[in-house]
Amino acid sequence: MTDPVATLPALLAHRAAAHGDRTALVTGRERLDFASWQARSGAYASALRSAGLRPGDRVVLHHGTSRWTEFAVAFLAVLRAGGVAVPLSDRSAPAATEYVLADAEARFVLHGGPDLPAGIPPGTTVLTESDAEGHPSVPDLPDGLGGPGDLAQILYTSGTTGTPKAVGARHANLAHGCTLDERRRPLRHSSAFLHAFPVGTNAGQTMLVNALNAHATCVTAPQFTPARFLRLLSEHDAGSVFLVPAMAIELLASPALADATASGALDSVRLVGSTAAALPQPVALGLGLAFPKAQIVNYYTSTEAAPAQITLLFDPARPTSPGRPASLADLRVTTPEGLPVPAGRPGELWLRSPAAPRAYMGETDGEVFQGRWVRMGDLGRIDEDGFLHLLDRERDVVKSGAHKVSTLQVENALHSHPQVRDAAAVGVPHPVLGSVVAAVVVSDAGLTAAALRIFLLDHLAVHELPATVLFRDALPRNEAGKVLKRDLRRLLAQDHPEATL
Repeated sequence: MTDPVATLPALLAHRAAAHGDRTALVTGRERLDFASWQARSGAYASALRSAGLRPGDRVVLHHGTSRWTEFAVAFLAVLRAGGVAVPLSDRSAPAATEYVLADAEARFVLHGGPDLPAGIPPGTTVLTESDAEGHPSVPDLPDGLGGPGDLAQILYTSGTTGTPKAVGARHANLAHGCTLDERRRPLRHSSAFLHAFPVGTNAGQTMLVNALNAHATCVTAPQFTPARFLRLLSEHDAGSVFLVPAMAIELLASPALADATASGALDSVRLVGSTAAALPQPVALGLGLAFPKAQIVNYYTSTEAAPAQITLLFDPARPTSPGRPASLADLRVTTPEGLPVPAGRPGELWLRSPAAPRAYMGETDGEVFQGRWVRMGDLGRIDEDGFLHLLDRERDVVKSGAHKVSTLQVENALHSHPQVRDAAAVGVPHPVLGSVVAAVVVSDAGLTAAALRIFLLDHLAVHELPATVLFRDALPRNEAGKVLKRDLRRLLAQDHPEATL
């Protein structure tokens, strides 16, 4: 049994005392060891208290991916000072940034440079780590340090289909699964793990907790490009790699991958983890070929559900499934009324949180949070062998005439075409059928809608075929790599006669 940790500041204090000179986090040329993390966050926490921070005050942290070490220091400083951290990526759209700044009602903004976000409300105190110079590094702040049941963090959902929603997490939620036992630290199979997730996302926050808790050093890519990512993988001999599907798609299409494969740089990788969105089946198979010694893992969770998570080990012999959970105890499939469905039948997916569950700020939402169970907003089924099959997001299912069409299935078929580099499917209005499928595709030069239709006839039923195909240079995605389907519908609503099949 693991030795539990009540809060992330308690974990940092333990690791700084146990092996302070060990590197916890690397971003570019910046390295942060545990002792420095403890000292710098302590000084920053002292500066926050001197500036007037009160226990429970919301503090927005505006940092870019090139400043992950500064963000890590700022995040722990807020928690140690007794505040509530509100991470915000500098990649967020201006409108989203202004919304979060106003909605969070933050009294402080911790800024990582070089540019301040627009829309900071009047009266908000703006600090940088340089403002902590001269402040003593406080080992702890008993009067401000939040307890396990106190609010610690507010994350905003991706807002891919509407307004982002604020999700609150308590200290016990963030620290769940962390340990003081050095023998039980995760990611012990290598000296480093690599990711390129932005701050302000649930995936990014998971990597921050990993940096605190894992045996391996966290290496962050300042910005994802396949060549840089592969170079960092080789330089740090990373044994674990974490991606979102958009990164995996770009990586597999890059000429740099062939060079890395030839040099043997990928042989050190034992784990490739994908999160944040469904990994298309052809992409999962491609990752397995690119990283022949690695296990491909799909992590199924959400901002609302964390730390609830299902780890799915991808089996190339069963490519229609993202994998089989080690245990089904914390996953259930139900009818819309909440009744369990038998194996093989589709239904709504729920995850059970092992810790204090999260909640929408200022709301009581019985449709999403029911005790420790969290409704995922996905449709799926578990087959007789225990493999999970994701059918679609509930809101993305296309009701076309008498049929219900899974956009995930259409996207898997599109990704199977050798000239398709990226693709997404959505439902669009139709005067007779109600809705039909439309697709936005990124492809090599020369692919036509007619040729793509002929290919899809062997992979999809007639009612699943996209009625419209729009070719673009890239898909609109948010900073977390998720496709903005509302933007796709806006594109498709325009007059594109040449895209109609």
